[in-house]
Amino acid sequence: MAEVNTTVEVTPGAAARIRSVVAEQSGQVTGLRVGLQDGGCSGYTYLIEFEPKADDDDMVIELEGARIFVHPLHVPFLAGSVLRWNEDRFQSGFVLDNPNVKRTCGCGISFDV
Repeated sequence: MAEVNTTVEVTPGAAARIRSVVAEQSGQVTGLRVGLQDGGCSGYTYLIEFEPKADDDDMVIELEGARIFVHPLHVPFLAGSVLRWNEDRFQSGFVLDNPNVKRTCGCGISFDV
């Protein structure tokens, strides 16, 4: 497992939310997987989900006590991204600001890199 901290930047709010969920799940999850999956009208959607552990070939990003797992094939598409936690009156969730996105679909859910 390679240890890096340059692929995805994690804001303090996102790190706090990851730490909180990991603590709540006490041993069932150890970090957050961030990646891409095929889907949507523009080609890709983000995969952001909590996982019990990193895969052997994952890059593990540890920032502010939070662990992020990224599959090596997704690293070039996520380099320079910022993961933040967004919470307002209407919704809450992780948001990935990715400078590699070339276009998004009309609904803003899928994208092309």
